[in-house]
Amino acid sequence: MKTELTNNIPWQERPANSKEVLWRYDQNPIIDRYAIPSSNSIFNSAVVPFKDGYAGVFRCDNKAVQMNIFAGFSKNGIDWEIEHHPIDFSPGNTEMIDSDYKYDPRVTFIEDRYWITWCNGYHGPTIGIGYTFDFKEFYQCENAFLPFNRNGVLFPKKINGKYAMLSRPSDNGHTPFGDIYISYSPDMKYWGEHRCVMKVAPFEESAWQCTKIGAGPVPILTNEGWLLFYHGVINTCNGFRYSIGAAILDENEPDKVKYRSQPYLLAPAELYEMTGDVPNVIFPCAALHSEKEDKLALYYGAADTVTSVAFGHLSEIIDFVKNNTL
Repeated sequence: MKTELTNNIPWQERPANSKEVLWRYDQNPIIDRYAIPSSNSIFNSAVVPFKDGYAGVFRCDNKAVQMNIFAGFSKNGIDWEIEHHPIDFSPGNTEMIDSDYKYDPRVTFIEDRYWITWCNGYHGPTIGIGYTFDFKEFYQCENAFLPFNRNGVLFPKKINGKYAMLSRPSDNGHTPFGDIYISYSPDMKYWGEHRCVMKVAPFEESAWQCTKIGAGPVPILTNEGWLLFYHGVINTCNGFRYSIGAAILDENEPDKVKYRSQPYLLAPAELYEMTGDVPNVIFPCAALHSEKEDKLALYYGAADTVTSVAFGHLSEIIDFVKNNTL
């Protein structure tokens, strides 16, 4: 099937025999686990439009299974050239840029620069923040929160004059719980006003998201509010199973959930999602979209091993969430 750029985002039409709201790229995975010499796996990564193509920050675990983040570039959003060395951060708004590991980045442009968040190792997992203007020089800021926390996702613009970030407070292990919270900052350094956004669903109502949930890509502002893709987890007899759902948050008060999908949008089904370093995981970290053309490309990690992409129409995704809400 033909792959093309529409309004400068990658796109592939829905297969003729499919009725899915999200459908997979037929050449998945787009990034192999060994795409750079040192890598054991490349997954859970973030991409944004940049100049005449795209830039991204990629989670590349090396063959010692050390977790770090790397810059990469692409002309079409599908074929990527990833740097062979991890990002080297300089001090940003702090001299304290200690980091035992970095993983699961997100990237968004706000005002004059590209902001990066990731799970940062500082006496346990917390939310690291950094920025770049050109994806060549990078600056690390103060960690947003105390350990333990994961899935820090910035909104792409200020809300009521403040920066806003979603996150999932957790523990220091392979977390068997977790809800989504929002926090605010006047300056990207000091964070507070923490509010609960969404809790896990009751098992009997929506079991795929009954164990833990976490924010995925940067939220997308639509006429209905903020469209948030998120991962949901169920603990099965075969271990954790990660799937993808979506919610719509109020534009001005994003701790208020207007709609939330009861069924998942996408769950592990293909071999590259069901087998790998961590089987049965699909984990969304980035989305490119065109409102004008009503198209979206959703990037996700598969089995904590490779990177894949799925496509959908924004209007259909919003209708799906509104018509199948908890």
